[in-house]
Amino acid sequence: MTRSELIGIVTEKVGGLTRRDTEKIVKAILDGIKDALARGEKVEIRGFGNFRLRERRSRRARNPKTGTTVEVPIKKVPFFKVGKEMKEMVDGKTPGL
Repeated sequence: MTRSELIGIVTEKVGGLTRRDTEKIVKAILDGIKDALARGEKVEIRGFGNFRLRERRSRRARNPKTGTTVEVPIKKVPFFKVGKEMKEMVDGKTPGL
């Protein structure tokens, strides 16, 4: 599903909102999640899942083009852990949320 498809679905399900209003709301939610992660905070949406940062340790890697060894520094990457309700729904154990 793309962002545009999500906006279309939300617009259909919520009466009284224009597509433009829905687009602003979806953008605000996603921006809020991104901003919280940028500050190093955890984002928890009950029944859906958690977004947080994981730190990848530094390591040595090989440049595939030249074959030289390079040092890859420590970096933080976003990580999503699915919630129990969603996991069960996707697995077919419970009806849709």
